[in-house]
Amino acid sequence: MATQTLKQNTSSDAPPTADSRSRAEPDSRRAYSAVIGALFVSVFFLYGIGFGLVTSVTGAPAYLATIADHQFTLILGGFLMLLNSVAVVGLGVLFFPILAKHGQRTALAYLTARIVEGVLLAVGVLYLLLLIPLGQLGVDAGAAGQGWATALGSLLTQANTLAYQIAMLSLGFASLFLCALLFRTRLIPRFLAGWGFAGYAVFMTGAIAEIFGIHIGVMLSVPGGLFELAVGLWLIFKGFQPAAYSPAA
Repeated sequence: MATQTLKQNTSSDAPPTADSRSRAEPDSRRAYSAVIGALFVSVFFLYGIGFGLVTSVTGAPAYLATIADHQFTLILGGFLMLLNSVAVVGLGVLFFPILAKHGQRTALAYLTARIVEGVLLAVGVLYLLLLIPLGQLGVDAGAAGQGWATALGSLLTQANTLAYQIAMLSLGFASLFLCALLFRTRLIPRFLAGWGFAGYAVFMTGAIAEIFGIHIGVMLSVPGGLFELAVGLWLIFKGFQPAAYSPAA
């Protein structure tokens, strides 16, 4: 009996076999891919919904005079936009070890671009949140303060727009190299990688146009935005090809 018990204990304490590790490894890889995919999908909605809430406040006529009545909407929108900044940096960090196996410079460029994007977008949100105390100062100053308050409010919203466009320009440039690497290595289907390359090229054109006052950025952001949604869903349900987790030959 003692011998049988000893055998059972020895069996239960045995380390995982190579077969059990080989079964667990694809599951962990699929989970890793799904997290990256979920972040792609989340940034599509977080910034869009957050910016929509903010615009519902700042797009109203004489919004500074009534901003105290809508500050919850503005703060909620700003919070979602800040969550987006966290998500885009997370994308760069999680993508890095996968991309680095196939192209160190591309991995570093994409990580840097995502960090720059996250920081600039967060700074833009801070500009927008400054509208709340500015609105109160304008009300306290009365009619005499409306002129300078309106001018400063316009400056803050324009600063947010500029920070956004520079962030998108940085993202679009680095994402061209990302999609080229994805196309070359077939980590995702080539039609997706090609779509992404074309979408980001058009996206960059829109960002540059917006910086120079030509307002076509929203229209030109559609292909790139839909690519991020599509690749996010692909990674959630299909994942990267196994080569994503192996060093390049």
